[in-house]
Amino acid sequence: MAYRVLEITASSGQVDTLRAIAEKYGARLTQIQVEDEGLESCRIVAGPKDRQKLLDAIQATLGSDPEAQVVIFPVQAVVPQPDSNQEEHRSPAVETREELYNDMLKGSDTGPNFILLVVLSTVVAAIGLLQDNVAVVIGAMVIAPLLGPNLAFAFAVAVGDKDLMVRSIRTTVFGLSMTLAITMALGLIWPYGLESRELLDRTVVNYGSLALALASGTAAALSLTTGVSTALVGVMVAVALLPPAATFGIMAGAGEFYLAIGAATLLAANVVSVILTAQIVFIFRGIGPRTWWERKRARASIKLNLWVLTSFLALIAGLIYLQGQV
Repeated sequence: MAYRVLEITASSGQVDTLRAIAEKYGARLTQIQVEDEGLESCRIVAGPKDRQKLLDAIQATLGSDPEAQVVIFPVQAVVPQPDSNQEEHRSPAVETREELYNDMLKGSDTGPNFILLVVLSTVVAAIGLLQDNVAVVIGAMVIAPLLGPNLAFAFAVAVGDKDLMVRSIRTTVFGLSMTLAITMALGLIWPYGLESRELLDRTVVNYGSLALALASGTAAALSLTTGVSTALVGVMVAVALLPPAATFGIMAGAGEFYLAIGAATLLAANVVSVILTAQIVFIFRGIGPRTWWERKRARASIKLNLWVLTSFLALIAGLIYLQGQV
């Protein structure tokens, strides 16, 4: 459902200003309630049209109020159903910057759940690769948590959040390091099944691999910005990230360093492709900082990130061409 309810608490006397802002952006202010200690609370029901502009205007108005707080609630249904022919309800649903930020924080968290999912997905992927079992590899893709930190980094660059950039990089490195440590140990103590087709396929980088990663990053970012379920997208991104990481570790542990380099190159290319396409989607969907000075600061990091990623991708594409791996 494209509607959101904004529950706002602020100092007394702000309600009239908030009502004017709501009317300007086609929303409705309801349920005014007087709180203790000179505070008032109200609710604004906002549709998909101009919701980010509405939220930005509210934050600009309440920015100097230390007591102000805005809580965003999703809406499951509206009765009666709104007229879908109205312009405001034909607007594409776009998640606000604040909602996306909350999702990105969760995706870049290195808590117990992340660690457990990394371990489980790595073990399952390694077994599937060594036994040439596609179904088992797909099972590993479903539970792999590597999507979150990669998208979080692209989002952090788009909004110029250095803390989130560092956090997402740290989570990505931590997750991949765990995967490599487990699979290298497995390749060292169990150097069998290295002729598996599932394993060997991920030691070669070609244009098809790049296309898969580019499509995965685009679909993932689009699903996040439009509020669509990311279950299928998570599988797509896991296809591009977890299997080559596990392959790299297994081949390195087994002493097959030439094949390990191929898998590492594929992993790097896929990570770059996912982040690059997600970055572009966030930019074209208008995801960025709220204030002009934050936008100015973010533009530099966006340009640098796009330049580095496209250069790296072009280099890999050139190597693929020279090696005849098209």
